[in-house]
Amino acid sequence: MEIIHVSAECYPVAKAGGLGDVVGALPKYQTSMGHSAKVVMPMYKTKFLYQHEWVIDFKGRTNLGDKWFEFTVIKEKHNTLGFDLYLIDINGLLDRESVYGYSDDTERFTSFQIAVINWMCSWQHKPDVIHCHDHHTGLIPFMVRYCYDYNKLADVPTVFTIHNAQYQGWMGWDKSSYIPRWDTWKRGLLEWGNSINPLASAVKNAWLVTTVSHSYLDELRENSNGLEALFEYEKGKCIGILNGIDADVWSPETDAYIDDHYTTKDVDKGKAANKAILCERFNLDPAKPLFIFIGRLVGEKAADVLPDAFLSALYNHPEEISILVLGSGDPHVEWQLSQLTNSFPGKYNTMIGYNEKLSHQMYAGADFLLMPSRVEPCGLNQMYSMQYGTVPVVRSTGGLKDTVVDMGDYQGWGIRFNHASVGDISYSIDRAIDLYYNKPEHLTWMRKRMMMIDNSWENAVQQYINAYSSLK
Repeated sequence: MEIIHVSAECYPVAKAGGLGDVVGALPKYQTSMGHSAKVVMPMYKTKFLYQHEWVIDFKGRTNLGDKWFEFTVIKEKHNTLGFDLYLIDINGLLDRESVYGYSDDTERFTSFQIAVINWMCSWQHKPDVIHCHDHHTGLIPFMVRYCYDYNKLADVPTVFTIHNAQYQGWMGWDKSSYIPRWDTWKRGLLEWGNSINPLASAVKNAWLVTTVSHSYLDELRENSNGLEALFEYEKGKCIGILNGIDADVWSPETDAYIDDHYTTKDVDKGKAANKAILCERFNLDPAKPLFIFIGRLVGEKAADVLPDAFLSALYNHPEEISILVLGSGDPHVEWQLSQLTNSFPGKYNTMIGYNEKLSHQMYAGADFLLMPSRVEPCGLNQMYSMQYGTVPVVRSTGGLKDTVVDMGDYQGWGIRFNHASVGDISYSIDRAIDLYYNKPEHLTWMRKRMMMIDNSWENAVQQYINAYSSLK
Protein backbone atom coordinates (compact mmCIF):
# COMPACT_ATOMS: atom_id res chain seq x y z
CA MET A 1 0.00 0.00 0.00
CA GLU A 2 1.36 3.43 -0.95
CA ILE A 3 0.57 6.02 1.75
CA ILE A 4 1.34 9.72 1.28
CA HIS A 5 1.58 11.62 4.56
CA VAL A 6 1.20 15.39 4.15
CA SER A 7 2.25 17.43 7.17
CA ALA A 8 3.71 20.75 8.31
CA GLU A 9 6.08 18.95 10.69
CA CYS A 10 8.19 15.79 10.82
CA TYR A 11 10.86 15.00 13.40
CA PRO A 12 13.82 15.40 13.07
CA VAL A 13 13.38 17.61 9.99
CA ALA A 14 11.25 20.26 11.71
CA LYS A 15 9.26 19.97 14.91
CA ALA A 16 7.16 22.34 16.99
CA GLY A 17 5.21 19.75 18.99
CA GLY A 18 3.76 16.26 19.08
CA LEU A 19 2.67 16.44 15.44
CA GLY A 20 6.32 16.28 14.40
CA ASP A 21 6.99 13.23 16.58
CA VAL A 22 4.02 11.34 15.16
CA VAL A 23 4.79 12.07 11.50
CA GLY A 24 8.43 11.17 12.10
CA ALA A 25 7.52 7.75 13.49
CA LEU A 26 4.25 6.50 11.94
CA PRO A 27 5.53 6.23 8.32
CA LYS A 28 8.74 4.57 9.51
CA TYR A 29 6.80 1.78 11.18
CA GLN A 30 4.40 1.52 8.25
CA THR A 31 7.39 1.05 5.96
CA SER A 32 8.88 -1.58 8.27
CA MET A 33 5.63 -3.52 7.91
CA GLY A 34 6.06 -3.70 4.16
CA HIS A 35 4.11 -0.65 3.01
CA SER A 36 5.42 2.29 1.00
CA ALA A 37 4.91 5.27 3.31
CA LYS A 38 6.12 8.68 2.18
CA VAL A 39 6.15 12.10 3.84
CA VAL A 40 5.87 15.41 2.03
CA MET A 41 6.30 18.64 3.96
CA PRO A 42 7.47 22.24 3.45
CA MET A 43 11.17 22.94 2.97
CA TYR A 44 12.21 25.02 5.95
CA LYS A 45 15.74 26.29 6.56
CA THR A 46 16.63 23.77 9.27
CA LYS A 47 19.83 21.96 10.21
CA PHE A 48 18.42 18.78 8.72
CA LEU A 49 18.14 20.44 5.31
CA TYR A 50 21.80 21.40 5.22
CA GLN A 51 23.13 18.20 6.78
CA HIS A 52 21.64 15.81 4.19
CA GLU A 53 21.85 15.20 0.47
CA TRP A 54 18.90 15.91 -1.81
CA VAL A 55 17.87 15.19 -5.38
CA ILE A 56 15.29 17.11 -7.41
CA ASP A 57 12.19 15.03 -8.02
CA PHE A 58 9.91 17.55 -9.73
CA LYS A 59 9.63 21.20 -10.75
CA GLY A 60 6.30 22.91 -11.32
CA ARG A 61 4.54 26.22 -11.73
CA THR A 62 1.07 27.10 -10.50
CA ASN A 63 -0.83 29.96 -8.90
CA LEU A 64 -2.20 31.20 -5.61
CA GLY A 65 -5.07 33.41 -6.68
CA ASP A 66 -3.67 35.95 -9.14
CA LYS A 67 -0.06 35.29 -8.15
CA TRP A 68 1.97 32.64 -9.95
CA PHE A 69 4.75 30.76 -8.21
CA GLU A 70 7.28 28.08 -9.03
CA PHE A 71 7.91 25.16 -6.74
CA THR A 72 10.47 22.38 -6.50
CA VAL A 73 10.06 18.95 -4.91
CA ILE A 74 13.30 17.57 -3.51
CA LYS A 75 13.84 14.09 -2.08
CA GLU A 76 16.21 13.05 0.68
CA LYS A 77 18.77 10.90 -1.11
CA HIS A 78 19.68 8.18 1.38
CA ASN A 79 16.37 7.29 3.06
CA THR A 80 17.88 8.33 6.37
CA LEU A 81 14.60 8.30 8.29
CA GLY A 82 13.48 4.89 7.12
CA PHE A 83 10.94 6.24 4.62
CA ASP A 84 10.89 8.46 1.54
CA LEU A 85 10.98 12.12 2.53
CA TYR A 86 10.04 14.92 0.12
CA LEU A 87 10.24 18.67 0.73
CA ILE A 88 8.32 21.36 -1.15
CA ASP A 89 10.44 24.43 -1.86
CA ILE A 90 8.56 27.65 -2.68
CA ASN A 91 10.99 30.52 -2.76
CA GLY A 92 10.05 33.32 -0.36
CA LEU A 93 7.18 31.42 1.30
CA LEU A 94 8.31 28.15 2.80
CA ASP A 95 12.08 28.60 3.00
CA ARG A 96 12.18 30.10 6.49
CA GLU A 97 13.74 29.03 9.75
CA SER A 98 10.55 28.65 11.81
CA VAL A 99 7.59 26.40 11.07
CA TYR A 100 4.82 28.76 12.18
CA GLY A 101 4.26 32.27 13.43
CA TYR A 102 4.36 34.37 10.27
CA SER A 103 1.71 36.87 9.20
CA ASP A 104 1.35 35.09 5.85
CA ASP A 105 0.96 31.54 7.23
CA THR A 106 -2.35 31.24 5.36
CA GLU A 107 -0.60 31.89 2.05
CA ARG A 108 2.34 29.67 2.99
CA PHE A 109 0.35 26.55 3.82
CA THR A 110 -2.29 27.04 1.12
CA SER A 111 0.41 27.27 -1.54
CA PHE A 112 2.10 24.22 0.00
CA GLN A 113 -1.07 22.17 -0.33
CA ILE A 114 -1.64 23.30 -3.92
CA ALA A 115 1.94 22.37 -4.82
CA VAL A 116 1.55 18.92 -3.23
CA ILE A 117 -1.57 18.13 -5.27
CA ASN A 118 -0.07 19.47 -8.50
CA TRP A 119 2.94 17.24 -7.94
CA MET A 120 0.79 14.14 -7.31
CA CYS A 121 -1.27 14.88 -10.41
CA SER A 122 1.92 14.61 -12.47
CA TRP A 123 2.43 10.99 -11.44
CA GLN A 124 1.69 8.14 -13.81
CA HIS A 125 -0.10 6.30 -11.01
CA LYS A 126 -2.26 7.11 -8.00
CA PRO A 127 -1.35 6.54 -4.34
CA ASP A 128 -3.56 4.26 -2.27
CA VAL A 129 -4.16 6.83 0.47
CA ILE A 130 -3.48 10.52 1.06
CA HIS A 131 -3.10 10.98 4.81
CA CYS A 132 -3.36 14.63 5.91
CA HIS A 133 -2.35 15.92 9.33
CA ASP A 134 -3.96 18.93 11.05
CA HIS A 135 -5.37 22.10 9.53
CA HIS A 136 -2.22 23.02 7.57
CA THR A 137 -3.23 20.24 5.16
CA GLY A 138 -6.98 20.46 5.73
CA LEU A 139 -7.92 21.84 2.30
CA ILE A 140 -6.53 18.83 0.45
CA PRO A 141 -9.56 16.53 0.96
CA PHE A 142 -11.80 19.25 -0.54
CA MET A 143 -9.46 20.16 -3.38
CA VAL A 144 -8.91 16.63 -4.66
CA ARG A 145 -12.68 16.15 -4.82
CA TYR A 146 -13.97 19.50 -6.07
CA CYS A 147 -11.18 21.37 -7.84
CA TYR A 148 -11.60 20.80 -11.58
CA ASP A 149 -7.87 20.47 -12.27
CA TYR A 150 -7.49 17.67 -9.75
CA ASN A 151 -10.21 15.28 -10.92
CA LYS A 152 -7.54 12.63 -11.46
CA LEU A 153 -7.25 12.21 -7.69
CA ALA A 154 -10.95 12.42 -6.85
CA ASP A 155 -11.25 8.69 -6.17
CA VAL A 156 -8.15 8.47 -3.96
CA PRO A 157 -9.18 7.97 -0.30
CA THR A 158 -8.22 10.81 2.02
CA VAL A 159 -7.66 10.36 5.74
CA PHE A 160 -7.44 13.35 8.06
CA THR A 161 -5.85 13.09 11.49
CA ILE A 162 -6.60 15.72 14.12
CA HIS A 163 -3.67 16.28 16.43
CA ASN A 164 -5.14 19.46 17.93
CA ALA A 165 -8.55 20.86 17.02
CA GLN A 166 -8.00 24.14 18.83
CA TYR A 167 -6.10 25.45 15.79
CA GLN A 168 -8.27 25.44 12.68
CA GLY A 169 -6.58 27.72 10.11
CA TRP A 170 -9.48 30.14 9.57
CA MET A 171 -9.46 32.12 6.32
CA GLY A 172 -11.72 34.95 5.18
CA TRP A 173 -13.84 34.43 2.09
CA ASP A 174 -11.80 37.15 0.41
CA LYS A 175 -9.11 34.47 0.09
CA SER A 176 -11.35 31.90 -1.58
CA SER A 177 -9.62 32.69 -4.88
CA TYR A 178 -6.52 30.98 -3.48
CA ILE A 179 -8.23 27.64 -4.04
CA PRO A 180 -7.77 26.49 -7.66
CA ARG A 181 -10.90 26.44 -9.86
CA TRP A 182 -13.53 24.74 -7.77
CA ASP A 183 -17.20 23.86 -7.84
CA THR A 184 -18.78 26.86 -6.11
CA TRP A 185 -21.92 24.83 -5.44
CA LYS A 186 -19.78 23.06 -2.80
CA ARG A 187 -19.14 26.27 -0.86
CA GLY A 188 -20.73 24.79 2.24
CA LEU A 189 -18.04 22.11 2.41
CA LEU A 190 -15.44 24.82 3.03
CA GLU A 191 -17.40 27.00 5.40
CA TRP A 192 -17.86 27.06 9.15
CA GLY A 193 -18.77 30.13 11.15
CA ASN A 194 -18.93 32.43 8.10
CA SER A 195 -15.32 31.77 7.14
CA ILE A 196 -13.30 29.15 5.31
CA ASN A 197 -12.27 26.70 8.00
CA PRO A 198 -9.66 24.18 6.76
CA LEU A 199 -10.02 21.87 9.73
CA ALA A 200 -13.82 21.81 9.50
CA SER A 201 -13.57 21.33 5.75
CA ALA A 202 -11.30 18.32 6.22
CA VAL A 203 -13.74 16.77 8.67
CA LYS A 204 -16.52 17.21 6.11
CA ASN A 205 -14.60 16.02 3.06
CA ALA A 206 -12.13 13.37 4.18
CA TRP A 207 -13.22 9.79 3.72
CA LEU A 208 -12.11 9.02 7.27
CA VAL A 209 -11.25 11.23 10.26
CA THR A 210 -9.03 10.04 13.08
CA THR A 211 -8.04 11.54 16.41
CA VAL A 212 -4.94 10.65 18.37
CA SER A 213 -6.76 9.09 21.32
CA HIS A 214 -10.17 7.61 22.03
CA SER A 215 -11.06 10.04 24.82
CA TYR A 216 -10.14 13.06 22.71
CA LEU A 217 -12.61 11.97 20.06
CA ASP A 218 -15.35 11.90 22.70
CA GLU A 219 -14.30 15.28 24.05
CA LEU A 220 -14.43 16.96 20.63
CA ARG A 221 -18.21 16.60 20.59
CA GLU A 222 -18.31 18.69 23.75
CA ASN A 223 -15.32 21.02 23.41
CA SER A 224 -13.70 21.68 20.02
CA ASN A 225 -13.45 25.45 19.71
CA GLY A 226 -16.78 25.85 17.95
CA LEU A 227 -16.94 22.59 15.99
CA GLU A 228 -18.89 20.55 18.54
CA ALA A 229 -21.98 20.16 16.31
CA LEU A 230 -19.84 19.13 13.36
CA PHE A 231 -18.12 16.34 15.27
CA GLU A 232 -21.48 15.12 16.53
CA TYR A 233 -22.84 15.08 12.98
CA GLU A 234 -19.77 13.38 11.46
CA LYS A 235 -19.13 10.92 14.29
CA GLY A 236 -19.93 7.98 12.03
CA LYS A 237 -16.68 8.40 10.08
CA CYS A 238 -14.48 9.32 13.04
CA ILE A 239 -12.30 6.90 14.99
CA GLY A 240 -9.71 7.29 17.73
CA ILE A 241 -6.29 5.66 17.37
CA LEU A 242 -3.93 6.23 20.26
CA ASN A 243 -0.46 7.43 19.26
CA GLY A 244 2.57 5.35 20.01
CA ILE A 245 6.13 6.39 20.78
CA ASP A 246 9.26 5.65 18.80
CA ALA A 247 11.17 3.11 20.87
CA ASP A 248 14.25 3.66 18.72
CA VAL A 249 14.41 7.25 19.97
CA TRP A 250 12.92 6.97 23.45
CA SER A 251 14.67 4.18 25.32
CA PRO A 252 16.71 4.59 28.53
CA GLU A 253 18.72 1.55 27.47
CA THR A 254 20.08 3.13 24.27
CA ASP A 255 19.28 6.87 24.40
CA ALA A 256 22.30 8.78 23.07
CA TYR A 257 21.20 11.94 24.90
CA ILE A 258 21.57 10.54 28.43
CA ASP A 259 24.75 9.76 30.32
CA ASP A 260 23.79 6.60 32.21
CA HIS A 261 21.74 3.91 30.52
CA TYR A 262 19.49 1.57 32.45
CA THR A 263 16.71 -1.02 32.19
CA THR A 264 14.05 -2.33 34.55
CA LYS A 265 16.74 -4.38 36.27
CA ASP A 266 18.68 -1.34 37.49
CA VAL A 267 16.13 1.44 37.16
CA ASP A 268 16.71 2.97 40.62
CA LYS A 269 20.48 3.07 40.14
CA GLY A 270 20.20 4.42 36.59
CA LYS A 271 17.73 7.15 37.47
CA ALA A 272 19.78 8.18 40.50
CA ALA A 273 22.88 8.60 38.33
CA ASN A 274 21.04 10.69 35.75
CA LYS A 275 19.32 12.69 38.47
CA ALA A 276 22.64 13.55 40.10
CA ILE A 277 24.00 14.95 36.82
CA LEU A 278 20.80 16.90 36.15
CA CYS A 279 20.64 18.35 39.66
CA GLU A 280 24.29 19.38 39.59
CA ARG A 281 23.70 21.29 36.37
CA PHE A 282 20.65 23.13 37.72
CA ASN A 283 21.75 23.55 41.36
CA LEU A 284 19.12 21.21 42.81
CA ASP A 285 19.32 18.65 45.62
CA PRO A 286 19.26 15.06 44.25
CA ALA A 287 18.11 13.78 47.65
CA LYS A 288 14.72 15.44 47.13
CA PRO A 289 11.95 14.24 44.82
CA LEU A 290 12.33 16.02 41.50
CA PHE A 291 9.22 17.26 39.67
CA ILE A 292 9.53 18.43 36.07
CA PHE A 293 7.39 20.15 33.48
CA ILE A 294 8.30 19.92 29.79
CA GLY A 295 6.18 21.64 27.17
CA ARG A 296 4.76 24.76 25.65
CA LEU A 297 3.90 27.48 28.15
CA VAL A 298 0.42 28.13 26.81
CA GLY A 299 -3.14 28.07 28.11
CA GLU A 300 -4.09 24.65 26.79
CA LYS A 301 -1.17 23.20 28.78
CA ALA A 302 -2.45 25.13 31.85
CA ALA A 303 0.91 26.89 32.02
CA ASP A 304 -0.76 29.97 33.50
CA VAL A 305 -1.53 27.93 36.63
CA LEU A 306 2.02 26.66 37.09
CA PRO A 307 3.63 29.71 38.79
CA ASP A 308 1.07 29.74 41.64
CA ALA A 309 1.01 25.94 41.85
CA PHE A 310 4.80 25.77 42.15
CA LEU A 311 4.81 28.66 44.61
CA SER A 312 2.30 26.78 46.78
CA ALA A 313 4.26 23.54 46.59
CA LEU A 314 7.57 25.22 47.43
CA TYR A 315 6.07 27.04 50.43
CA ASN A 316 4.28 23.93 51.70
CA HIS A 317 7.30 21.67 51.24
CA PRO A 318 10.33 23.95 51.62
CA GLU A 319 12.73 21.08 52.39
CA GLU A 320 11.03 18.24 50.52
CA ILE A 321 10.85 19.14 46.84
CA SER A 322 12.79 20.20 43.75
CA ILE A 323 11.21 21.53 40.56
CA LEU A 324 12.67 21.97 37.06
CA VAL A 325 10.85 23.51 34.07
CA LEU A 326 11.71 23.36 30.36
CA GLY A 327 9.50 25.24 27.92
CA SER A 328 8.60 28.44 26.14
CA GLY A 329 5.47 30.29 25.13
CA ASP A 330 3.55 33.06 26.86
CA PRO A 331 6.11 35.78 27.74
CA HIS A 332 4.39 36.64 31.03
CA VAL A 333 4.34 33.00 32.15
CA GLU A 334 7.99 32.68 31.11
CA TRP A 335 8.82 35.70 33.29
CA GLN A 336 6.83 34.39 36.28
CA LEU A 337 8.50 30.99 36.14
CA SER A 338 11.94 32.53 35.75
CA GLN A 339 11.35 34.76 38.79
CA LEU A 340 10.77 31.70 40.96
CA THR A 341 14.39 30.73 40.35
CA ASN A 342 15.48 33.85 42.22
CA SER A 343 13.04 33.21 45.06
CA PHE A 344 13.89 29.55 45.59
CA PRO A 345 17.56 28.98 44.69
CA GLY A 346 18.62 25.39 45.10
CA LYS A 347 15.01 24.22 45.04
CA TYR A 348 13.69 25.41 41.68
CA ASN A 349 15.07 26.20 38.25
CA THR A 350 13.83 27.02 34.77
CA MET A 351 15.19 26.69 31.24
CA ILE A 352 13.22 28.84 28.82
CA GLY A 353 13.32 27.46 25.29
CA TYR A 354 13.28 24.16 23.41
CA ASN A 355 16.06 21.65 23.95
CA GLU A 356 15.61 18.09 22.70
CA LYS A 357 18.68 16.73 24.47
CA LEU A 358 17.75 18.27 27.82
CA SER A 359 14.21 16.87 27.59
CA HIS A 360 15.62 13.33 27.35
CA GLN A 361 17.91 13.99 30.30
CA MET A 362 14.99 15.29 32.35
CA TYR A 363 12.84 12.24 31.65
CA ALA A 364 15.75 10.03 32.70
CA GLY A 365 16.61 11.96 35.86
CA ALA A 366 13.25 13.11 37.23
CA ASP A 367 10.97 11.34 39.66
CA PHE A 368 7.68 12.90 38.56
CA LEU A 369 6.39 14.58 35.40
CA LEU A 370 3.60 17.15 35.79
CA MET A 371 1.02 17.57 32.98
CA PRO A 372 -1.99 19.65 34.13
CA SER A 373 -3.22 20.18 30.54
CA ARG A 374 -6.64 21.65 29.85
CA VAL A 375 -6.47 20.07 26.38
CA GLU A 376 -4.30 17.07 25.54
CA PRO A 377 -5.44 15.20 22.39
CA CYS A 378 -3.01 12.37 23.04
CA GLY A 379 0.04 13.53 24.88
CA LEU A 380 3.39 11.91 24.26
CA ASN A 381 5.30 13.31 27.23
CA GLN A 382 3.52 11.05 29.70
CA MET A 383 4.42 8.01 27.56
CA TYR A 384 8.03 9.16 27.30
CA SER A 385 8.17 9.57 31.07
CA MET A 386 6.76 6.09 31.67
CA GLN A 387 9.36 4.63 29.31
CA TYR A 388 12.04 6.18 31.57
CA GLY A 389 10.40 5.19 34.86
CA THR A 390 9.26 8.72 35.69
CA VAL A 391 5.82 8.81 37.31
CA PRO A 392 3.29 10.94 35.36
CA VAL A 393 1.12 13.34 37.38
CA VAL A 394 -1.60 14.30 34.93
CA ARG A 395 -5.03 15.83 34.56
CA SER A 396 -7.76 13.38 33.47
CA THR A 397 -8.28 14.54 29.91
CA GLY A 398 -7.81 13.21 26.39
CA GLY A 399 -4.96 10.80 25.90
CA LEU A 400 -3.72 11.36 29.45
CA LYS A 401 -6.85 9.63 30.69
CA ASP A 402 -6.30 6.78 28.21
CA THR A 403 -2.67 6.10 29.15
CA VAL A 404 -2.30 6.83 32.89
CA VAL A 405 -4.02 4.79 35.61
CA ASP A 406 -4.08 6.39 39.05
CA MET A 407 -2.09 4.60 41.73
CA GLY A 408 -5.26 4.46 43.81
CA ASP A 409 -6.74 2.03 41.30
CA TYR A 410 -5.73 -1.61 41.08
CA GLN A 411 -2.10 -1.79 39.97
CA GLY A 412 -2.12 1.87 38.94
CA TRP A 413 1.15 3.52 37.99
CA GLY A 414 0.53 7.26 38.00
CA ILE A 415 -1.36 10.12 39.58
CA ARG A 416 -4.45 11.70 38.00
CA PHE A 417 -6.49 14.75 39.00
CA ASN A 418 -9.62 16.41 37.64
CA HIS A 419 -9.04 20.16 37.44
CA ALA A 420 -6.28 22.39 36.08
CA SER A 421 -6.22 24.32 39.36
CA VAL A 422 -3.68 25.19 42.01
CA GLY A 423 -5.62 23.11 44.51
CA ASP A 424 -5.68 19.92 42.45
CA ILE A 425 -2.04 20.27 41.39
CA SER A 426 -0.90 20.92 44.97
CA TYR A 427 -2.88 17.95 46.28
CA SER A 428 -1.38 15.70 43.59
CA ILE A 429 2.13 16.86 44.45
CA ASP A 430 1.33 16.05 48.10
CA ARG A 431 0.28 12.53 47.06
CA ALA A 432 3.48 12.08 45.09
CA ILE A 433 5.68 13.24 47.96
CA ASP A 434 3.87 10.97 50.39
CA LEU A 435 4.42 8.05 48.02
CA TYR A 436 8.09 8.90 47.52
CA TYR A 437 8.94 9.18 51.20
CA ASN A 438 6.69 6.60 52.74
CA LYS A 439 6.62 3.88 50.08
CA PRO A 440 9.94 3.85 48.19
CA GLU A 441 9.55 0.16 47.43
CA HIS A 442 6.20 0.91 45.79
CA LEU A 443 7.85 3.64 43.71
CA THR A 444 10.39 1.09 42.46
CA TRP A 445 7.55 -1.26 41.57
CA MET A 446 5.74 1.53 39.72
CA ARG A 447 8.87 2.44 37.77
CA LYS A 448 9.33 -1.12 36.58
CA ARG A 449 5.61 -1.50 35.85
CA MET A 450 5.56 1.64 33.69
CA MET A 451 8.68 0.71 31.77
CA MET A 452 7.14 -2.63 30.77
CA ILE A 453 3.98 -1.06 29.31
CA ASP A 454 3.94 -1.37 25.53
CA ASN A 455 3.37 2.13 24.14
CA SER A 456 5.14 1.34 20.87
CA TRP A 457 3.82 2.16 17.40
CA GLU A 458 3.21 -1.40 16.20
CA ASN A 459 -0.36 -1.65 17.47
CA ALA A 460 -1.33 1.83 16.26
CA VAL A 461 0.20 1.19 12.84
CA GLN A 462 -1.92 -1.90 12.31
CA GLN A 463 -5.03 0.07 13.25
CA TYR A 464 -4.17 2.67 10.61
CA ILE A 465 -3.59 0.00 7.98
CA ASN A 466 -6.92 -1.61 8.83
CA ALA A 467 -8.59 1.80 8.58
CA TYR A 468 -7.06 2.48 5.15
CA SER A 469 -8.14 -0.94 3.92
CA SER A 470 -11.72 -0.30 4.98
CA LEU A 471 -11.92 2.60 2.51
CA LYS A 472 -11.32 0.46 -0.58
